[in-house]
Amino acid sequence: MFRLFKHLRGKDWLFMLIILCITVFSVYLMLTMPDYMNKITSLVQTGGSTSEILSNGGIMLLIAIGELVCTVIIGFLTARVASSFSFKLRSEIYNKVTSFSMEEIGRFSTASLVTRTTNDVTQVMMVIAMGLQAMLRAPIILIWAFVKIANKGSQWSVVTICAAAFVIILVGSNILLVTPKFKKIQKLTDDLNRVVRENLTGVRVVRAYNAEEYQEKQFDVPNTAITRNHLFTGRVMAYLMPGMQFVMSGMSLAVYWLGAYIINSAGVQDRIGLFSNLVVFMAYSVQVVFSFMMLAMIFIMVPRAQVSAERINAVLDMKTKIHDGDMENVPDLKGKVEFKNVYFKYPDAEEYVLENISFTAEPGETVAFIGSTGSGKSTLINLVPRFYDATEGQVLVDGVDVKEYKQRNLHDKIGYVSQKAILFKGTIASNVDYGANERGKATEDEILRAMNIAQGRDIIEKEEKGIQAEVAQGGSNFSGGQKQRISIARAICSDPEIFIFDDSFSALDYKTDKVLRAELKKNTTNATTLVVAQRIGTVKDADKIVVLDEGKMVGIGTHEELLKNCEVYQQIALSQLSGEELANA
Repeated sequence: MFRLFKHLRGKDWLFMLIILCITVFSVYLMLTMPDYMNKITSLVQTGGSTSEILSNGGIMLLIAIGELVCTVIIGFLTARVASSFSFKLRSEIYNKVTSFSMEEIGRFSTASLVTRTTNDVTQVMMVIAMGLQAMLRAPIILIWAFVKIANKGSQWSVVTICAAAFVIILVGSNILLVTPKFKKIQKLTDDLNRVVRENLTGVRVVRAYNAEEYQEKQFDVPNTAITRNHLFTGRVMAYLMPGMQFVMSGMSLAVYWLGAYIINSAGVQDRIGLFSNLVVFMAYSVQVVFSFMMLAMIFIMVPRAQVSAERINAVLDMKTKIHDGDMENVPDLKGKVEFKNVYFKYPDAEEYVLENISFTAEPGETVAFIGSTGSGKSTLINLVPRFYDATEGQVLVDGVDVKEYKQRNLHDKIGYVSQKAILFKGTIASNVDYGANERGKATEDEILRAMNIAQGRDIIEKEEKGIQAEVAQGGSNFSGGQKQRISIARAICSDPEIFIFDDSFSALDYKTDKVLRAELKKNTTNATTLVVAQRIGTVKDADKIVVLDEGKMVGIGTHEELLKNCEVYQQIALSQLSGEELANA
């Protein structure tokens, strides 16, 4: 967990130094109180004046007020440090995750990354918030109080040391028992979040298939496991505080019993001093044991926070495989895409998903990719924006290997529409004009133009607020076809050199599909368009069609050429269109 402290800012370290100084002063004030108690006890026993007793009592009151002020200041600064630290840590985790390629994201589940960004950071923050108050204060009290105790009698010191040793054994055994369970709890929390997320995302499917009971059973597995682990840790720790109270009460009894024996055995002249020492010693010994109790409270939280810290470090220490190059732009070419003998396989996989892929898409051309499910179409086009990097071969954009570009500059060239239409909470306008690009924010006319080309005018007209109509999280208040058209408009609005459509017309009817592609061709004449599709109707007008089968190119050409010389394309075409339709196509 200490490795996370490198994420503290300079201002936080300054606050921590101030907290340490104020804590030392606060402990000094607190441990000065028994000295005045000693004086007052001696004055009462020896018949001192009332004014002296009141004077010492007044000083004790001022000390108590000073200690109160110090505690308030420490609490305020601690909250500032803990909040600032958690803010920076969450930001760094989020920024790290956004830099991950699909390979790194695949190593963590979405639910796990959410848990690490929220719950795990909270666990660490709580330890820091409590630790700056207790873990700094307790050792200072222990050392200082032990020094003062040593001057009051060796017999009493032995009692305190024995009590402290018993507390250490009690706390240590608790930590050893609960730490493995805390590791399980964090992993089970990931599973619980995953099940809840799946259930909420697929609630329509769940209800359509009357699968509520099945989902409840799925939820009950991690929920029951978490409950059992929490019960175990709760039962183990249930003995901690009573045990601490038992030690404190036992120590008090031992000190008083031993003190009574020593005072009874001493001479009359020594009894007054011994009794005063007993009162002072009791106050110090209580502070010692109370310090151990504070440490125990922290140690209860530390094992779980340590597990959370390890999970956070696993994200922050993840080495990304996709790094920025130095190339920012190539002025002579605009939108040329070339694959040269590209091979690709997923991490830890033995077989290649793509083998020996070579083709060129010139500026202004539309190149379509078609093939059976699992033939590698989406994987192929995901190599252009570097969601993955080619295992072998080269992917070139404007004559430059994509690995040599800075990712930001490469992505500025691309308008990407994913296989699953993704909308973000906001408005239609904020979703169409999404992200940052060289042009800055789009105007209302540009947004409307993009929606018109994407055949989304009717979406705006149906909404009372037009392009300012609200979009729910995930676009749940729009149909699949509407979400696809808004996503396509987003790509058009960014005015890219290269369009990538990953089966992005599947939710559109044939008429809308045809009109949209015609408008797109007319309004983006200089852009290169890469289209993944399942329908012959979507790809037949493309300048080139690449046919894939089990990751290999088995044909490339126009619709007419492939119907003559590519058996795989013929089979796909005949499965969708009749012979007469193909003849008239």
